[in-house]
Amino acid sequence: MKITNDIKYVGVNDHKVDLFEGQYIVPNGMAYNSYVIMDEKIAVMDTVDANFTEEWLDNVSKVLGDRKPDYLVIQHMEPDHSANIAQFLKAYPQTTLVGNAKTFTMMDQFYKVDSAVERLAVKDGETLNLGTHTLTFVFAPMVHWPEVMVTYDSTDKVLFSADGFGKFGALDVEEEWDCEARRYYFGIVGKYGMQVQKLLSVAKTLDIQTICPLHGPILTENLGHYIGQYDTWSSYRSENEGVMIAYASVYGHTKAAAEQLAEKLTEKGCPKVVLADLAREDMAECVEDAFRYDRLVLASITYNGDVFPYMKTFIHDLTERNYQNRTVAFMENGSWGPMAAKTMKSMLEGCKNLTFAETIVTVRSALNDASESQIAALADELCK
Repeated sequence: MKITNDIKYVGVNDHKVDLFEGQYIVPNGMAYNSYVIMDEKIAVMDTVDANFTEEWLDNVSKVLGDRKPDYLVIQHMEPDHSANIAQFLKAYPQTTLVGNAKTFTMMDQFYKVDSAVERLAVKDGETLNLGTHTLTFVFAPMVHWPEVMVTYDSTDKVLFSADGFGKFGALDVEEEWDCEARRYYFGIVGKYGMQVQKLLSVAKTLDIQTICPLHGPILTENLGHYIGQYDTWSSYRSENEGVMIAYASVYGHTKAAAEQLAEKLTEKGCPKVVLADLAREDMAECVEDAFRYDRLVLASITYNGDVFPYMKTFIHDLTERNYQNRTVAFMENGSWGPMAAKTMKSMLEGCKNLTFAETIVTVRSALNDASESQIAALADELCK
């Protein structure tokens, strides 16, 4: 694939992966992106997952022809991007590895790389001249590993963004960018909003016409939209007005309460209502929706004096990713000692700028007039 006259795509598509990073469902596979910059000196940008060594090396060879690469730039040491460093050096032993000090520390932890191989340790803001193209290295620590750096090519105005602006899904599948990029962001990068904001502040000073991430499609049009989405996500602002209702139910009574609330919110004209059964739906999509909308309702049974395990996991996933700037309401169910609302609220106490709804819905076993009245009151409060 041609990115520009001098920059070629040599990545691969993975349709065999079942769980990305051992936890994220990827029904449309994954792309492991790698690029070659052809100039007086040649730079290869990152490698790919270990399962695609031969395919990737073949792709590189086709682009190189009878030439040899001068540099292998290592932007990120996560194995889905770095696993073929040693294999690449077997094919091209004279290549200089380009990274930073933390890159090479991690590389030596992961792989056995011959100490005779030349290494170029760059610093933040340093440049590398390839002839026509000049690469500038911008450190992006904790987006989302400490060694991460991105690379800006000022000639073709291309930002090689490492895992930034990545998404789930192979490149040979057509799908909406926002949904799977949002799920990817909040699942993998979401904790590090402050660090993403720092990187975006640098990106705003650059004339960027193309973004080449390590996962997902090459972005060439409407870049303001993608950068805007990253700005919204990393600043923990809600993307849309709406209410997400996340529930954990055993015998269906808590589910019935959640569904009744959803009906009343819809009747009152709430712009969007999303219901999620935490035990049956993709947890990463549930986390994505909790960050997408400005209001969240947590509905759980009381379970062993606590909350239902799926609800506990969900709240942990939110707090781990710095959930903030939202309105949160609680619904609880308990046949003899309902305490889920108190427990859920305590789990969120460390979050910033949360507004808790005054109305708490308490169901004792099954819905009755009292709990249905509370649901109506909560719907009124959330729709103010």
